[in-house]
Amino acid sequence: MGKVLSAKRQFEIRFSEVDSMNIVWHGSYPLYFEDAREEFGKQYGLGYMTIFSNGFYAPLVELTFKYKKPLVYEMKPSIIITYVPTESAKIVFDYEIIDESDGAVLATGRSVQVFMDKNYQLVWENPKFYKEWKHKWEVL
Repeated sequence: MGKVLSAKRQFEIRFSEVDSMNIVWHGSYPLYFEDAREEFGKQYGLGYMTIFSNGFYAPLVELTFKYKKPLVYEMKPSIIITYVPTESAKIVFDYEIIDESDGAVLATGRSVQVFMDKNYQLVWENPKFYKEWKHKWEVL
């Protein structure tokens, strides 16, 4: 088992993200997870432009959520993203959205991304740059 790589980002619930019950609309969660992936990419050098500049795309093929407690307008939770090591040619992340006022877990989730080449063909082997990234961060 390698190192645990995670990043944390605080965010604010905006009025445009809530429904008539003052609860975050379920369609906002993918955006929060996307922001977390961008934060992780900045901190660990695995951003979308890094993947793209190495000749690949990394589309989502799985995205799951578990809602524990509602997120409401003006709340300022944090999202924690954690890299899940795998030998497969995939990028897997787990997520937790935390209420900073009491530490409660508000939501959890997971995403799985695969690699495609610039011709939109699925890549079955870890790309060279990704193998090097895994080695650098000692995640496998």
